[in-house]
Amino acid sequence: MRKINIQIAKAFLLGTAIATSIAACTSKNTEEGHSTKKEADSLTEYVAQRLPIYEKVRLTTDLNLLTPNERKILPLLIEAAQIMDELFWKQAYPQRDSLLATIKDEKTREFLKINYGPWDRLNGDKPFVAGIGEKPLGVTFYPLDMTKEELEKSDVKDKQGLYSVIRREEGKLTSIPYHIYFATELQKASSLLKQAALLADDAGLKKYLNLRADALVTDNYTASDYAWLDMKTNGLDIIIGPIENYEDKLFNARASFESYVLIKDKEWSKRLAKYVAMLPELQKGLPVDAKYKKEVPGTDSELNAYDVVYYAGDCNAGSKTIAVNLPNDEKIQQEKGTRRSQLKNAMKAKFDKILVPISNVLIDKEQQKHIKFDAFFANVMFHEVAHGLGIKNTVTGKGMVRTALQEQYSWLEEGKADVLGLYMVTGLLKKGELEGDIKDFYTTYMAGILRSVRFGASSAHGKANMQCFNFFQEKGAFERSAQGTYKVNYDKFAAAMNELSAVILALQGNGDKAAVEKAQKERGIIKPELQADLDKLAQKGIPVDVIFEQGVDVLGMK
Repeated sequence: MRKINIQIAKAFLLGTAIATSIAACTSKNTEEGHSTKKEADSLTEYVAQRLPIYEKVRLTTDLNLLTPNERKILPLLIEAAQIMDELFWKQAYPQRDSLLATIKDEKTREFLKINYGPWDRLNGDKPFVAGIGEKPLGVTFYPLDMTKEELEKSDVKDKQGLYSVIRREEGKLTSIPYHIYFATELQKASSLLKQAALLADDAGLKKYLNLRADALVTDNYTASDYAWLDMKTNGLDIIIGPIENYEDKLFNARASFESYVLIKDKEWSKRLAKYVAMLPELQKGLPVDAKYKKEVPGTDSELNAYDVVYYAGDCNAGSKTIAVNLPNDEKIQQEKGTRRSQLKNAMKAKFDKILVPISNVLIDKEQQKHIKFDAFFANVMFHEVAHGLGIKNTVTGKGMVRTALQEQYSWLEEGKADVLGLYMVTGLLKKGELEGDIKDFYTTYMAGILRSVRFGASSAHGKANMQCFNFFQEKGAFERSAQGTYKVNYDKFAAAMNELSAVILALQGNGDKAAVEKAQKERGIIKPELQADLDKLAQKGIPVDVIFEQGVDVLGMK
């Protein structure tokens, strides 16, 4: 195992080693040396311009709501989360320390830590360190010299495995389970969760922590996922383990390590509880042919609001998640549903520091009064709920949608959640189950797209956002003034929402990967006109996203 890790590091460090050797020659008056120095200076300037796109936010909450034992548990959960952070570094860029040792510019060092590697996650994974090439699509999940075709033709049993790495041993591809490959770290994290379980007064939390601890050292997560969904009365929560597969851009298969440490807002959670029960009825009303909505969504799950006090790993890399819909296992989703977790304090920070300033620049002056936090909260919330709507199995006999679409699955699923979340808001307002003015929700949604497209079109969410933006623009759902401000046409907005819902659900249900790729190439792009408008935001110093000051010391627990 140690040998394998060394091989990976050597392969990844090749670009850095080349850069270092070239930089050592800059004292000589060679053309190559001058060129290298110019590249390094240029990238340093690039970082200086890009670093301010992040606004620092302190992650705090009212700890007085916790019981004495919960206050003892919280530091243990944060320590376990920190291990997930280290594991994600090993997945995304295992030679972090050696690269940091070669970088003298403090801004570059900070930017590297934000991005968990030398590629700018909010700008198409652009390299920002001299000598570093393009980011490998499969990062460290696969050998760098491996092609998709080679793995597909191999006799490896878990080609699409969530919880394993693919390595080459004696010229032959093989898989190594996470619980073996990362055994030391996972055993330590498991022990911390066991310690937390001993202190837990809530029976549901105690059961979940014990089962999740076992899962980390076995890669068998199903039992802990069910236990997590069964928790109803817990005040503390932790999402931890290898979960999302966004980082694997080769197959969209292998999961990355991450963690959220959460404190439940019980009052807000009570307000949200009724909406999950409405999923089956909303499913029946989806604006699509009957064959694409025949599945019945699970309803035995929770819709909760939390204050998040620690982000770690994948969810902390680049853009920060403000809501979570888990588990991802389609079988569990169909049988039991999911838990939609709204991260209220992080959401409010993004609304105040980013969305409102964006609206003041890019939203029509007469419509700015419709930018409301409650509408933003609801739009994000129903995006997560909407993951439970639609279709999980293809209608064409191609198996699960995720399997049929492979690397094209994630962005389309995020696009589905975007537009069906808006569909849900529209339907619930009409039924009187949701309070507010539809203009608030549509205008805030428009502003939200202008916020999130700034993440770039390389991520799953970025591609989804551009799909929505370009489709809505084609359908006249909004108008752009000569001054570069956007005005929603509320009637056309609703019509475009229904039409795009039908398009996406049909693409998923058919499992037609080629058609999804075509849609992504046509609409998953930022056009020059939009980019020019987004550039105005940068010129005015409006941040793109947030970074966190977090931990036990920030919480005042030291």
